[in-house]
Amino acid sequence: MFNISDKILFRIVTGISVFVFLVVLLLNRKIIPVTIETPAFVQFLPKLNAILNGICALLLMVSLYFIKNKNIQAHKRVNLIAFLISSVFLVSYIVFHYFTKETHYGGEGVIKYVYFFILITHIILAAAVLPLILLSFHRGLQMDVVRHRKLVRFAFPIWLYVTVSGVVVYLMISPYYNF
Repeated sequence: MFNISDKILFRIVTGISVFVFLVVLLLNRKIIPVTIETPAFVQFLPKLNAILNGICALLLMVSLYFIKNKNIQAHKRVNLIAFLISSVFLVSYIVFHYFTKETHYGGEGVIKYVYFFILITHIILAAAVLPLILLSFHRGLQMDVVRHRKLVRFAFPIWLYVTVSGVVVYLMISPYYNF
């Protein structure tokens, strides 16, 4: 692997993270107008996203198992697959939110507050974890183990929470989809 300076790495990671955040923000605010007819497959994307999140959560746990057992190559492979699945999720999420109107949660009482707590923490942590994931991947691929471990102490539990809470949010909001 090629070696890049920390300054360049941080600029790249910041650029990617800000770009992704702005795209998601613009889509959720419907600032980008829909100019084509909604494809039929779009209604299946929330379920696909929940499945991808669930698979990613399982892969993160498998990755932890491999690294605890000092199987570095399997750990790397599983993390790369988890990253690819999360990337597919992100594209699917963007496509879904480009074409659809916002779905409002219809639950009442305490469960509504539980839903919003999970949703808000999910959103905030999803935005925060992307740069941590990108930096920890770079450090891991460079075999900069000390710095990789420092990052992963934060990135792993946040990424795991985001993937699991994504499934929970889907299960809670799915009865209210109007397709």
